[in-house]
Amino acid sequence: MKEKQIKKGRKPKEAPLVYRYVFRLNAEENAVFLKRFDISGALTKAEFIRAILFEKEIKVVTIDKSAHDFYVKLTALHAQFRAIGVNYNQVVKALHTNFSEKNAKFLLIKLEKHTVAMIAILEKIIRLIQKFDERWLQK
Repeated sequence: MKEKQIKKGRKPKEAPLVYRYVFRLNAEENAVFLKRFDISGALTKAEFIRAILFEKEIKVVTIDKSAHDFYVKLTALHAQFRAIGVNYNQVVKALHTNFSEKNAKFLLIKLEKHTVAMIAILEKIIRLIQKFDERWLQK
């Protein structure tokens, strides 16, 4: 009766990477190489070089910090406008319940002027968003 042979060690790879090539870069070329390597998102430099040599697809992911900051501030601004809308409704209700009709009308006219000014600001914001979107964000 034959005994089973126990295999030890690492399982051999199907296509081991055994060939090695060396090349040298000057300081400028190295800076460009490292910049492209960082942008590529490749895990190793060897993987990045092989992808370039054999024209494989290299994924490039860029995160625009200014666009992210713009989005965060825009979200905060939107939340403030919603809060103003809630406060607006509360003010109108308080005017009708706590003041005479004449005083309430006078105060509502003032509130309306401020509302028109706020709408003008909102329209400017919308135009800036559209301009930013057309110029900086990829589609």
